[in-house]
Amino acid sequence: MSKILLYTDGAARGNPGPGGYGVLLLYGPHQKELSQGFRYTTNNRMELWAIIAGLQSITKKDIPVHIFSDSQYVVNAINKGWLNTWIKTNFKGGKKNADLWKQYYVLAQQFNITIHWVKGHADNPYNNRCDILATTAADGKQLLIDKVYEEENQIA
Repeated sequence: MSKILLYTDGAARGNPGPGGYGVLLLYGPHQKELSQGFRYTTNNRMELWAIIAGLQSITKKDIPVHIFSDSQYVVNAINKGWLNTWIKTNFKGGKKNADLWKQYYVLAQQFNITIHWVKGHADNPYNNRCDILATTAADGKQLLIDKVYEEENQIA
């Protein structure tokens, strides 16, 4: 059975600071790269944003998606059921990144997703490519505003 491979990475310079995400989608012979930078954000937000951007770009919802991330925060939140608890309790206790988690949760309902942890900055060429995309985006000139993060942290 065919599947879509979705490699993702996020980066932030200073954490918080300028950030970016990188995405590499693989499906059969097809390959697509996505990246975007933000002027002030966190690494965890960029890790999540990468997955959201990757899923949003997939038009064939009936094909299983295997997500590969080097973020234990993201992988554990999904695989260990933390996200389900956060959703049920409406992120009680001030859990961070609720806006992105809610967006991911809604998107994820449209797919058959399996998420895998991969060691970052190691020997996985796809993860390494996503790291280059993410850091290049973070260092870029056309940085978007992570509106929710900046509003929550009262950044002018």
